[in-house]
Amino acid sequence: MPLNLDSYLGVHQDALKLYGQRTEVLATNLANADTPNYRARDVDFKAALAVAGSPGSAVSLATTNPGHLSTATPGGAATPDLKYRVPLAPSLDGNTVDVQMEQAAFAQNSVHFQATLTFLNARLRGLMTAITGQ
Repeated sequence: MPLNLDSYLGVHQDALKLYGQRTEVLATNLANADTPNYRARDVDFKAALAVAGSPGSAVSLATTNPGHLSTATPGGAATPDLKYRVPLAPSLDGNTVDVQMEQAAFAQNSVHFQATLTFLNARLRGLMTAITGQ
């Protein structure tokens, strides 16, 4: 009986990619905390995971010519839609980055990333145990 690795790992492989992309977005927000008129962005995780988790639900572009642009990133995952974060108290220079909220979101994202990675590691270790019989 063949094993479908995508169904075995579930949505966690897509979640790991999204957590990695969210880490980059949050790091960019923190790096631009002092940039005038910079608007903080974030990933709508639920919407992005819903699209990544169900291939039939996403609208995909038909590329009929090799010269057409692709909507996928070099890693193969679609880029999630980035949303602008609504500030609690915007600054006078137009910057909407709240450093404390960004650091909290970064820490929370790191915990979720590590938990997902640990879960995937356990699933793959279980698969290796089943294959080797040890």
